Amino acid sequence: MLPASYQMPAALVLLASGFIACFFGHRLFRLVLGLFGFIIGALATSSVMGSSSSTMMLVSAIGGGLAGAALLTAAYFLGVALVGAALGATVANLVFATQSHDPGVLVVVLFSIAGAVLSMYLQRYIVIVGTAFGGAWTLIVGGMGLAGSQLARTAAAAGTVWVAYPLNPAPGHRWVQIVWIVLGLAGCAVQVGWTGGSKGRVAGKKKK
Repeated sequence: MLPASYQMPAALVLLASGFIACFFGHRLFRLVLGLFGFIIGALATSSVMGSSSSTMMLVSAIGGGLAGAALLTAAYFLGVALVGAALGATVANLVFATQSHDPGVLVVVLFSIAGAVLSMYLQRYIVIVGTAFGGAWTLIVGGMGLAGSQLARTAAAAGTVWVAYPLNPAPGHRWVQIVWIVLGLAGCAVQVGWTGGSKGRVAGKKKK
């Protein structure tokens, strides 16, 4: 949760973070971990603050963001496992979406564990796919926030706190999912063919 007046700066942060993650996620993986740690920490911390003081909410968001960035950057290989787990959870939801119902908690947990384990053996490709699609979604959400959604305008006019960037920024609009898939595939292609670095593990030494 962020004050509505901070819509544009927050959207710019998401837009830049999404672009870096989508097209440079593997090469700049530590930076991506720091950026997304900051975003997650800021949103998590500010969400527990009351909406009566925008200043305190902003301070708590910055503090939580810095803590999240430090945590994820320090936990480098944990970050790789988290990317794999997130991919596993996404796959579970996509599989069950074809049957028009949500997967159970146990199914999501099992898929997440499988993704985390797989990420330890296929680090380069898991990181590329995870950062490409995660960055693509962040890029879309940031872009829509920058353009200004009806939710943002309503919150700003009322002077209330805006729940700024939902996981589904445009409910009922399938073009968002199509753009996400196209951007994610483009990010994968760019990383594999150009910015992804040498083959092998994320922490592997570069060949001379």
